[in-house]
Amino acid sequence: MHVAHARLRGVVALDGPSGTGKSTVSRKLASALGATYLDTGAMYRAVTLAVLRARVEPTDEAEVVRVVRAAELTMGTDPERPAVLLDGQDVGQEIRGPEVTGAVSAVSAVAEVRELLVAQQRRLIGAALAESGGIVVEGRDIGTVVVPDAGLKVYLTASSDARAQRRTAQDISEGRAGDLVRTHADVQRRDALDSGRKVAPLRKADDALELDTTDLDVAGVLEQLHKHVESRGLLSDGGSGA
Repeated sequence: MHVAHARLRGVVALDGPSGTGKSTVSRKLASALGATYLDTGAMYRAVTLAVLRARVEPTDEAEVVRVVRAAELTMGTDPERPAVLLDGQDVGQEIRGPEVTGAVSAVSAVAEVRELLVAQQRRLIGAALAESGGIVVEGRDIGTVVVPDAGLKVYLTASSDARAQRRTAQDISEGRAGDLVRTHADVQRRDALDSGRKVAPLRKADDALELDTTDLDVAGVLEQLHKHVESRGLLSDGGSGA
């Protein structure tokens, strides 16, 4: 399939638990199709960092909401340089650390936090569509809550072992300590918390396609996604030719 000159029009929503390859394939898909990109998980991580910096307990909902309301969060939507700024500071690396990972599910479960960030996500998506015509959005509730009318919804899955191995490899490659046992436990803990929360739980949208990435490399996942994008008619005219 030749899609080098194709441009995405509309929204591709990629949901699923951590370690399924969402971030890597979302960015690569957006780059290949001349689209913008939004990592909503990074937004929850950034406000979690704000909560931790304020020395607020992630379970103290009133204080968490106060901190999140006061935080200045800026998201870059360029898939080549998806910056995450908290109060003007680039925190793209810091939000991937173990402290944020351990607290993000609790902060993400606060209903008002989700309302605030979903509103911001929808504004960013609207602006991106107006500017470029297409956006790839990744997260845990994109197809179910943020953009329920997305042109393509894909739910990525993988075994917990595979996801833990990928997370550990990512940590090591980005200069963080890699601990497979702890990462596997974190993956299972987050799965339970994210799937069990009352507000916008992690789940597959009824009309989403499910793609198991356990035995697929990045190229294999991208090939599947390209096919689905094309089959849904989300490529601009003249984009899918030779």
